Amino acid sequence: MPVTVTRTTITTTSSSSGLGVPTTVGSPRALTQPLGLLRLLQLISTCVAFSLVASVGAWTGAMGNWSMFTWCFCFSVTLIILIVELGGLQARFPLSWRNFPITYACYAALFCLSASIIYPTTYVQFLSHGRSRDHAIAATTFSCIACLAYATEVAWTRARPGEITGYMATVPGLLKVLETFVACVIFAFISSPYLYQHQPALEWCVAVYSICFILAAVAILLNLGDCTNMLPIPFPSFLSGLALLSVLLYATALVIWPLYQFDEKYHGQPRRSMDVSCSNKHTYYVCSWDRRLAVAILTAINLLAYVADLVYSARLVFVRV
Repeated sequence: MPVTVTRTTITTTSSSSGLGVPTTVGSPRALTQPLGLLRLLQLISTCVAFSLVASVGAWTGAMGNWSMFTWCFCFSVTLIILIVELGGLQARFPLSWRNFPITYACYAALFCLSASIIYPTTYVQFLSHGRSRDHAIAATTFSCIACLAYATEVAWTRARPGEITGYMATVPGLLKVLETFVACVIFAFISSPYLYQHQPALEWCVAVYSICFILAAVAILLNLGDCTNMLPIPFPSFLSGLALLSVLLYATALVIWPLYQFDEKYHGQPRRSMDVSCSNKHTYYVCSWDRRLAVAILTAINLLAYVADLVYSARLVFVRV
């Protein structure tokens, strides 16, 4: 559903680069426009990143696999977007073209940001000097370039005051992307059940993360599929209720998770030195205490995102076009 952003103006009837310059579609000239050139930079950066790493086999373990997946995935989807734009196939694309490119760009920026942090801290710093290390450092550099390129696309194509645009181009739409991404990172850190199964209160926190993730993902998918009219209630009401419910649920998790993980009265471990698993110096291993701390920090980040989502959602005016 298109939306109007208070004090804001984007159009849904023409394709724009986000710089006020129309994008030529269905022609190689699309690549010479600012947005086309930016996507070429994204394509080249991710391609170079995974090629450098693959050429020397410089990835190992879950963190290395995640980085390699990120670069390959972003390269593939960016290539698809360029092909669609060059062929003028937006009308035949199965997802809403008003919402898909900016949604993907936001996810890709977050993916590449995570790879640019995780890969050097969990892998590159432990490599001995030589060809593999040089390639890994170069790959990290190109990953950072890709992250900046995707973030620039988001900044160029997001909704401006007074514009009519797809929901995903608005601040609440972009916050939905952040919320689901942070939730996925939380799931990665709590992938070991022993971190929460010993306490029903901690299992409640996991339920909170899962429920809020599913609701936010549903909102994104409804917009990407242009299916917002399938809901039994008005879509704006659904979004407001979702944001309010998520704020309340995450507020409980923000209190319960640190309390039961770090307070000795609840069998928690207030200091890292108390966790024997943190004495393990394995290169690719994240110890239990660090995982618990990361989840606590990410819970706070997502709570702030949901609060901002709730505030910004009140400023949106939904219109049918």
